[in-house]
Amino acid sequence: MKKLLIAMMMCLPLWAVAQNTWEMPETNGTAANPDQKYLVGAVPVVDGKVTFQTVIDAPGKSAAQIYDIVKSYMEKMTKEPGQFEQSRIVLADSAKFEVVGSYQEWLVFKSTALVLDRTRLYYHLIVNCSDGKADISMTRIYYLYEEERDPQTLKAEEWITDEVGLNKKKNKLSRVAGKFRRKTIDRKDYLFNKFASLLK
Repeated sequence: MKKLLIAMMMCLPLWAVAQNTWEMPETNGTAANPDQKYLVGAVPVVDGKVTFQTVIDAPGKSAAQIYDIVKSYMEKMTKEPGQFEQSRIVLADSAKFEVVGSYQEWLVFKSTALVLDRTRLYYHLIVNCSDGKADISMTRIYYLYEEERDPQTLKAEEWITDEVGLNKKKNKLSRVAGKFRRKTIDRKDYLFNKFASLLK
């Protein structure tokens, strides 16, 4: 059975097994400017670090309940398609209701029969739970790009900020760094929305 599965996988085109499994068909932006949601202010810098933050309300749930829900999902994330074996929970404090996950995953920019353009994405998710809400941060973000050919380590602070990730007029994504900015924001949006749905 294992040999059969491997043979079947080998028959599949590369793009068929290298997708962002969490990603929905693109409906972002507007007809006037599809880059609109990714423009100025979309990548916040806090104390010199690119840090996405949100507070999710969970009415009627205690800090302990929120902690259990969040921890369970963050553990599940480490085993999802596209994750590397290094993805793990690095802190789970049931007394302070805090969970920290360190993740390494593939972030796919383009996947076709002829082209596979992707990067390894590194980030931390930090969740602090209290009665009725969860304070969530995505930070310590960086990339390992073209690791199979010419490895480049790129820090979010040097690559996806407004100064680098946008063109000079700040009305479009930049040609190279823009794809990193777009997909990182998309991943952040997916994760924050997922937490919000879990804590309803």
